[in-house]
Amino acid sequence: MDERTSVGLDVHARSVVAVAIDGLTGEVFRERLVPDPEVVIGWVRKLPGPAVATYEAGPTGFGLYRALSVAGIRCVVAAPSKLVRPAGDRVKTDAKDALLLARLLRLGEIVPVTVPSVAQEAARDLVRAREDVRGDLMRARHRVSKLLLRHGHVYYGGKAWTLAHDAWLRRIRLEQPGTRAAFEADYEHVQLALARRDRLDAAITQMARDSEYTDVVHRLGCLRGINTLTGFALAVEIGDWHRLSGATIGSYLGLVPTEHSSGQRRSQGGITKTGNTHARRLLVEAAWHHKTRYSPGKTMLDRWALAPAPAAARGDSGNRRLHHRWTVLAARKKRHTVANTAIARELAGWCWSLAVMD
Repeated sequence: MDERTSVGLDVHARSVVAVAIDGLTGEVFRERLVPDPEVVIGWVRKLPGPAVATYEAGPTGFGLYRALSVAGIRCVVAAPSKLVRPAGDRVKTDAKDALLLARLLRLGEIVPVTVPSVAQEAARDLVRAREDVRGDLMRARHRVSKLLLRHGHVYYGGKAWTLAHDAWLRRIRLEQPGTRAAFEADYEHVQLALARRDRLDAAITQMARDSEYTDVVHRLGCLRGINTLTGFALAVEIGDWHRLSGATIGSYLGLVPTEHSSGQRRSQGGITKTGNTHARRLLVEAAWHHKTRYSPGKTMLDRWALAPAPAAARGDSGNRRLHHRWTVLAARKKRHTVANTAIARELAGWCWSLAVMD
């Protein structure tokens, strides 16, 4: 590290606790600041320079990082889950957290996160808003179905939440005013969530059509289970695919098994579930599409037409390989959920190979 002073910042919504360590003299500087980037920059500039700062990634975002970078001060955003904390320390304060960050930065023990660009963060906000609406819609539909079940109304006309099912819901007449009001409120919530989802889907489709992620989305679409919405979400959430490899993307997304081995004993458990939860869920859902027999249809051929020929050929190879793996795992009597997770891990590698393809 070329900088003389390392600065640890414990950033909150209404305060910033700053601790700096002079690497030459060992002097420690402490200050409580308001969460204004200009105030923080002014305090850092008063320290013996040059200085480098760090703070934990969190709900305050990356505005402070961008302000420090513009001011010419190197800043590292630390991954909270990778910070090494003393096991026997039972006292936690903002000042101690800032001091720990400054010490780890001086020792080079900070694991940085990849800071997205402003455009990537805006696209990520859009994708996550759609994910929130999906959860709201699922919960609203669950409330409607369970309320009707308690009162003896069960739909037998096929799949639920289709046009036929919606017509059946509109024909239901509940006698008690309280129950009727509750049903109407929950049903209205379903309709509003559907309208919000459709608006966000249209916005995502429009952005995926003409953005920096368009080429990646077209290449990812060569695999089964990855449509425009899924491909765009994966491209936005992962961002720079070149910082990963086919061997590391599974662990980055938390799709590798946990392990606790010592000596001659090796013990593995469920997947780690670290990293990006949204991207992991999308890959697990996409992996289910590879269970059925593989036969390229019109939808797949249309997606291949949007991608370069080498990407289409690689997507076809990936589809055949993943379906074969499903067949092998099913023949070995693996539980379907376990097999699907293994397919999702391999699917992540195929996605990486397509995303980094020129």
